[in-house]
Amino acid sequence: MRNLNKIMKFGIVGVLNTAIDMLLFFTLWSVGMPYLLAQVLSYSAGTLNSFVWNRSWTFKASGQTNMEEITKFILLNTIALCMSTFLLSLLSGQPLFVSKTIATLSGLSVTFFGSRFWVFRQQRRKSI
Repeated sequence: MRNLNKIMKFGIVGVLNTAIDMLLFFTLWSVGMPYLLAQVLSYSAGTLNSFVWNRSWTFKASGQTNMEEITKFILLNTIALCMSTFLLSLLSGQPLFVSKTIATLSGLSVTFFGSRFWVFRQQRRKSI
């Protein structure tokens, strides 16, 4: 039940991230920015939103944010960004909305499991 709750929260945050990403991507692209640069900037904005909401609400990480956590989050999302940018480029013959949607969905499982079990992992206390 706890995992289902986390998945639902991750999904809600993901919808918000995706909305930020898509809105910014298409805004930047519509004013003439190259789509790959628009992808990097819009994905980064969604990633920042993701960090704030997933840390505090979805995975309820406690304590101060530390450099290890930030570094892991950035690394995980850089991998997801590379995957999505590669797919966006690979699918460039398709309508841009289709390509962007497929590219965006490609990183969801990677970022969920990476966030859950690596970035925001709660340290298990050993019983004495």
